[in-house]
Amino acid sequence: MLEHLIDFEPEVSDNSHGFVSLEKSTPSQTVDAKVNTLDWLQQLGAVDTDKKADELDTQHARKAFANLVSATPDEITHTSLAEIKTPQAVRHLVTMLTAYDWEFVERAKELRGYTVAKILEECENPSASIRLKALALLGKVTEVGLFTDKIEVKKTEMSDAEIDSKIKEKLNRFMGVVDVTDVGDVLETQRPNA
Repeated sequence: MLEHLIDFEPEVSDNSHGFVSLEKSTPSQTVDAKVNTLDWLQQLGAVDTDKKADELDTQHARKAFANLVSATPDEITHTSLAEIKTPQAVRHLVTMLTAYDWEFVERAKELRGYTVAKILEECENPSASIRLKALALLGKVTEVGLFTDKIEVKKTEMSDAEIDSKIKEKLNRFMGVVDVTDVGDVLETQRPNA
């Protein structure tokens, strides 16, 4: 009854066009793949969103996070990412990475303030060349905006006829254009009424 399966040799196709091996992918591609898989599983209803990560999931997520944000070689980072196998661990890792991004933004603001304060200190340096350089850098700070071009736009209400008149005036001034009157209009106004 199933004899046809003995000699069955299906055609094997190379279906790898959309896949990247773990060795060839970057750590960020690997994390993205895990997040996409989690999203897909949630769409299917296969993931319990109320279930919290257990201690082992948390440890794996923390280890992967530490490797992702440090200068750890990709091979080690891939190994730690491979240990993240549950949706809860992926969710925990994404939460940590998101919090890290916000912390980085806040730290960048602090560094900006620190840098501006240091430039202000250098404005009092006894050396004239250092003072001048510090003042130039201070002038480039966005809030000061001393060396930036500012364009002011004024909006005035004008009728179509006024706009047309202004355009013709500018054309006359720059190009020597003469206003042309249609000969037909002139002839109509000069004909005697019959």
